[in-house]
Amino acid sequence: AVYFVAVGGAGALLSRAVTEATVVAYPELGPEAVYRLQVSGFPVVVGIDSRGNDVYIRN
Repeated sequence: AVYFVAVGGAGALLSRAVTEATVVAYPELGPEAVYRLQVSGFPVVVGIDSRGNDVYIRN
């Protein structure tokens, strides 16, 4: 798994990139359920990759 980093406060802009949303767990929680999102042109940076490399830690 990877952790993505986006510009703070840009939620409305980023939501335009979501092309599909599917509930995968806890549907009874409504908007707080766990969703699988399909995105296109989603402007983010990988903050932590699958090997544990962290963009916030300087080497």
